Amino acid sequence: MKRLYVLVNNRLNPIYGAVQGGHAVAQYMLEHRDSKPGTYWKNEYLIYLSTDVNKWKHRLDRDKADYSEFHEPDLNNMLTAIAIVDDGRKFKHLKLLR
Repeated sequence: MKRLYVLVNNRLNPIYGAVQGGHAVAQYMLEHRDSKPGTYWKNEYLIYLSTDVNKWKHRLDRDKADYSEFHEPDLNNMLTAIAIVDDGRKFKHLKLLR
């Protein structure tokens, strides 16, 4: 089953990270509203994970993954969160945002 995973910058306070993750979800929905089956999220499972988002961005780019990212203008456009529909196998070792 596909879920929407939100990778949140682990250097952020979890509460602020959750807000940034919300921006990434909104960005994903805007960018994928006419997407092919398998990449569109139907408001089912939503999983927030804390990680090094820059490292994951490079991995996802290498794998040619379809994802959305959010850069926070108030933090010098730092990458703060990534949203991606996935089965989760690649993220199973990451910790939940707490």
